[in-house]
Amino acid sequence: MLHENREPVAIAVLAKAPIPGLAKTRLIPEIGAHAAAVLQERLTARAVETAIEADTGPVTLWCTPELDHPSFQELATRFPITLKRQPDGELGARMLAAIAASNGPTLVVGTDCPSLDAAHLREAAEALLNNAEIVVTPAEDGGYVLIGARQPHPVLFDGLSWGTQAVMAETRARLAALGLAARELKSLWDVDRPADLARLEREHACLAV
Repeated sequence: MLHENREPVAIAVLAKAPIPGLAKTRLIPEIGAHAAAVLQERLTARAVETAIEADTGPVTLWCTPELDHPSFQELATRFPITLKRQPDGELGARMLAAIAASNGPTLVVGTDCPSLDAAHLREAAEALLNNAEIVVTPAEDGGYVLIGARQPHPVLFDGLSWGTQAVMAETRARLAALGLAARELKSLWDVDRPADLARLEREHACLAV
């Protein structure tokens, strides 16, 4: 539970609408466009529910390509969240915008990591409230599934090799160059490639399609 005397740590969830052909495109050859969209919808709902359960601060669902998709609207009726449209630009620019919009400590997550739970979010929030300027949860595939910051740092997001195994290594190098106090948490796995689907079935069967 968020204590009244603690500074809130906002959570920004970046999500694609569950539109066949747009969502989880790397999985379409394996499971088809419709099933990929269904999976995206389930993962998004889980991410929002987890963010609310963490109770660290206000939760914003940053939507693309539009706000009025029925799935987003339904989540806004079920949970106390704010809907905002993601700005145009590469992933880094959209993440930076989410941090800047909250005017305070913020955790940014996607929807691809069902292993990210409320306890992980609370741990990341605590890191930002206890001297860390940046907190990162690496992904097992070389990216990351969460980044948190006390304030925007554009150099951490501009021109990274998004979608590749180099993202976390590049982020570490930039953190070191900036001299920022950073906390790195335990790596987690995400659902990004066909090989991840069997693990999803084993560990989170309710989400599998």
